[in-house]
Amino acid sequence: MTKKHFKIDVMQAHTLSWWRARRSEIDMAPPYQRRGKLWSLTDKAYLIDSILNGYDIPKLYLADFTWGRSALNKMKLPYAIIDGKQRFEAIFDFYDGKVALNDDFVYLEDKKISLAGLGYKDLIERYPKVAEAFDQYNLMVMSVVANSEEPIDELFVRLNRSKPLTGAEIRNAMRGPAPGIIRRISRHDFFQVCVRFQMKRAQDQNAAAKLLLFEYENDLTETKKSRLDQFVHDASRQPRERLELAGRKTVDTLDRMEEIFLPKDILLSSAGQVPVYYWLVRRQKDTADQFIREFLVKFEKGRKENRNLVDTNPADKKIDRRLIEYDQFNRNTNDLASHKGRIEILEERFKAFRASSSHA
Repeated sequence: MTKKHFKIDVMQAHTLSWWRARRSEIDMAPPYQRRGKLWSLTDKAYLIDSILNGYDIPKLYLADFTWGRSALNKMKLPYAIIDGKQRFEAIFDFYDGKVALNDDFVYLEDKKISLAGLGYKDLIERYPKVAEAFDQYNLMVMSVVANSEEPIDELFVRLNRSKPLTGAEIRNAMRGPAPGIIRRISRHDFFQVCVRFQMKRAQDQNAAAKLLLFEYENDLTETKKSRLDQFVHDASRQPRERLELAGRKTVDTLDRMEEIFLPKDILLSSAGQVPVYYWLVRRQKDTADQFIREFLVKFEKGRKENRNLVDTNPADKKIDRRLIEYDQFNRNTNDLASHKGRIEILEERFKAFRASSSHA
């Protein structure tokens, strides 16, 4: 491997049935990959439509480890997907009966036969020649050989530059130690168990990057995409020890948050609230943890009631102007002013809540 640096070649053509027989030999989730299951059933069926009707589909890229051992081959498999994960998943799902042809499918080779709504098993039983045509379709696959992650990561970013990747997905493929630490944080039980927001587009990694940035700077900072991108880029040029320490501190606070919040907690329905809740917990002694969730439930209930009051009677003297300020800060959750403003109000109200609780 020492003589091989980075090379892309067309792989020997193989049929879909050949790849089906070797699906267990493909690492479908290497570190740089975006999350799967993003395509709808209709999208997947459209790909099957294209294959059956002989249309060309975009080529796939696989890290090829068949030449020998490699430190990059974490799963000890012959192949790892670089680009084309959703296409492979669509094909395998069709084989598994999880996807059927769309209701408007037309088989161009013989328009007289109706295949709409049929699955692979149906084709085998009723139209075996069509099933055989699917099995014998040749995929265009590119073999990628590399002796380090950097060129593979760069290839992934370049291939997906024109696709609607989220900032977190692009950062996940950037060079340096930060992406790995962000992934590790995002796998914490707080994200796996407690949060309620969707994570199909790496929202958990995005939130994890914000928390790591706070710890890296040891202060609140803006968390816009450009700032997070710059952080991941700059961290690759700084001593790793600072980043590792920030990661450990992040995990320490998340350990506390896991104990504070409930599974799929309604308080964690929005990813935009996580950084300020994190900073609130971080700034309190752990003896305050038992009060935090009760306080946040009361605080959020008060915000909702206050908004209703503003909508129904904007001149009412009972309207809480500080809660209006919080709502205004909450419109731009990645601004530094938003982080500072919301934390100031939360800490102010939490202090009052603790004081009233102690006298109850």
